[in-house]
Amino acid sequence: MKILATMAIGLAAGAALAQPSISSLTQPGLKDLSFTWVVESANQTELAKINRDFAQSMRIKRSTVEMKEPFMLRMESTVEDSQVIFIVNGGKKVTRIPRSGLVARDDVSRAPGKRQTWFDFGILTPSLFSNYFSAKFLRTESRGDLNSTHVFDITYVASLNDKTRHRIWIDPTRKIVRKREWYGQDGTLRAVFSYQSPIQSNGQWVPSRLVVTNAAGRQAGVSVFQNIRANGGIAASRFATN
Repeated sequence: MKILATMAIGLAAGAALAQPSISSLTQPGLKDLSFTWVVESANQTELAKINRDFAQSMRIKRSTVEMKEPFMLRMESTVEDSQVIFIVNGGKKVTRIPRSGLVARDDVSRAPGKRQTWFDFGILTPSLFSNYFSAKFLRTESRGDLNSTHVFDITYVASLNDKTRHRIWIDPTRKIVRKREWYGQDGTLRAVFSYQSPIQSNGQWVPSRLVVTNAAGRQAGVSVFQNIRANGGIAASRFATN
């Protein structure tokens, strides 16, 4: 019995050692990224069941997106014939409408739900897990079209005081998210994101298609990411918030 117990302990320890770390599944070589975000379809009725703000964002049919490490995002869109520039830089968020002179600033350093990051596009970078997200390994998927992906639960660090949880399936070869389940702070499923058709740009993998379904399993929206360019050398000044 002692031998069996020792073997069991050894096997358990070996399994623990074999668990992948989230840091090994990020893309440290990805420094910046640009693409055109095109909304192919948006069912406002089904989107509204997810979140009103999310539904509103899907009304914008075409946006130019630029991102840079760490935590920089710039999005330019046209809404009702007016250019709208949306910038997130760390904990600062700015919305500009040049035509009207409107500038709205917001401190989102303690409001992760109002920040947009690489994570929203199915991309994992090291900065996401530096005092922002925590990751817990659950298993390696063994069935279906997600076979061999690594499954993690992702939560915000305790200091952000937000109980939102995401369950993600990570492609260990391309190091991108294949599927994400979004659970609200009350623990209920809000939406499922399927990241598809990955392409490689300058050695970095990026999903080029996103399908969103709501908690009822109804397709709510489809987006494609075009003109993808990784590590093009985007200047930090593009993300100025002053």
